[in-house]
Amino acid sequence: MNKQELVNRFAEREGMSQAISKTIVDMFFDDMASNLIKGDRVEMRGFGTFKMKEYKEYAGRNPRTGEKVEVKSKRLPVFKVGKELKERVDIP
Repeated sequence: MNKQELVNRFAEREGMSQAISKTIVDMFFDDMASNLIKGDRVEMRGFGTFKMKEYKEYAGRNPRTGEKVEVKSKRLPVFKVGKELKERVDIP
């Protein structure tokens, strides 16, 4: 499912216009991103948790040439799936 499919499904399910549905979905993702940027965790019970992880710089290698490359430090969001979601998708 992509973002537009989420907007469509939300609009259908709640009986609202596409424009309002898109605004709600955009607000959700914008707020989630701004909380992650501030360093806060974003926890959705029954779904999972998003948080920022900091990686220090390190010396890597270019896989094509084998040449050493310095990889700069970075911050990336990581997701940890919640127990309830794990159980819901683990259908025997």
